[in-house]
Amino acid sequence: MQIQTCFSPSQYHLFNTENTIVVVIDILRATSAICTGFEYGVSKIIPVATVDEAKEYKSKGYLVAAERDGKIVEGFNLGNSPFDYMNKDLKNKTIVISTTNGTQAIHVAREAYKIVIGSFLNITALANYLVSENKNVLMLCAGWKNKFNLEDTLFAGALSQKIMQSKSFTTECDSTFAAMHLYDLAKEDLFAFLEKSSHRNRLKNLNLEKDINYCLTPDSCSAIPVMVNNSIVKLQPVLS
Repeated sequence: MQIQTCFSPSQYHLFNTENTIVVVIDILRATSAICTGFEYGVSKIIPVATVDEAKEYKSKGYLVAAERDGKIVEGFNLGNSPFDYMNKDLKNKTIVISTTNGTQAIHVAREAYKIVIGSFLNITALANYLVSENKNVLMLCAGWKNKFNLEDTLFAGALSQKIMQSKSFTTECDSTFAAMHLYDLAKEDLFAFLEKSSHRNRLKNLNLEKDINYCLTPDSCSAIPVMVNNSIVKLQPVLS
C-alpha cells in the first residue's frame, strides 16, 4: 500500500484518492479537539465549512462550536480548544463545528472513499487501524488558510513512520519523505521544535500554550473518529 502526503487542502485535487483513506490533520487544534470530544463521550460531530452554516444550525437549536483565527466566534459558546470538550455535560451530545482550517480540509475531502481524523492524541490507535484496513493512505494537512504549516506536517511524518513499520506500506511521495525527515528532526521535543512556527506563536499570543502542549501529547486518546455520511462518529470495534 502507498502513503501520500498533501501539505494543503489547495493541493488536494492533485492526488489520486481512489480506494484511499484520507487522514485529515489539524493538530492545533481542530482534529485534536475532535479526538478529545469522542474520548470524553461526545456522540456525533457535524463539521461545516462556514460560520453562516454554523449559525444556521445554532438557530435550529444545535450545540455549535465555531472558531476563526484561534478565537471563539462571537455568539458561540465553544471553539476548538480540546479543553472545551473535556466536559461531562457534552456526553452523548451532537456538536456542530466550524474552524479556520480543519473543517475546510474535511469539506475538500468529502467525496473520499473514507475520512478519518488524526492527531498525536490517537496516533497509535489510528496507525493500527490503518494497517488493518490495508488501503492506500493520504495524509491531508489542513495547514493554515491553504498554506503549509509545520505541526500538521510533523504529524504526517510521525504517522507515516508508524504505519511503514508494518512493512505493508511504502511511499514514492516526496512530500511524505520530507514529512518523515522533519519528524526525525523534531521528535525529541516537538514543542521546542515548533518554537518559531506561526501557529504556536499565534496561540501563545492568545495565552493558549496549554492547548499546544496537550495537542502534542501522544496516545492520550484511543478514539478513532471517522466520517459517516455528513457526520463524524467514533469508530466502533468489530466484534469477533
